[in-house]
Amino acid sequence: MNKAFVKESDNEDDDDDALALAQAIPAGAKNYITPSGYQRIKDELLQLIDVDRPEVVRIVHWAASNGDRSENGDYIYGKRRLREIDRRIRFLTKRLDSAFPVDPSVHHGNDQVFFGATVTYLNKAGEEHTVTIVGIDELDPLKGKISWVSPVARALTKAREGDVVQLHTPLGIDELEILAVEYPEPHAD
Repeated sequence: MNKAFVKESDNEDDDDDALALAQAIPAGAKNYITPSGYQRIKDELLQLIDVDRPEVVRIVHWAASNGDRSENGDYIYGKRRLREIDRRIRFLTKRLDSAFPVDPSVHHGNDQVFFGATVTYLNKAGEEHTVTIVGIDELDPLKGKISWVSPVARALTKAREGDVVQLHTPLGIDELEILAVEYPEPHAD
């Protein structure tokens, strides 16, 4: 069947985005995010809206003016790229709308673990780890940034320096001894 008679459904993309959002954030919970994470998402959204999308629209318009669109690679690729950009814009907009920025510096000097804390802990095997508890849109396990909904973050939350908490893993129960809790310094206004 010719592509002209098949409508691509944007609803499928919306459903996928909604499903991803629903899976990542516990029901009834807020989408916590640090101010810097919020700004990164906002910057990406503005880049897509102000720079990337207009450039692709310009290319698609130029390619469409060249005639036969069915065999025009610039046109076909441009339209596909435009759909990807629009999908990402919708996703980021939803994320920003549901975001609840939390400044971790308000806990500076506190020894209790809350959102935004950088925690150094020792596991039962004697391995020392340092993690920062961040929002689901900011996680980067290779850099020690874990989501506040992760099992490790949930085990550490509300504990204090010197406490030993239990972490339930597929291999059994691990004990984590909290060695240090740090927060960023408040910004001078």
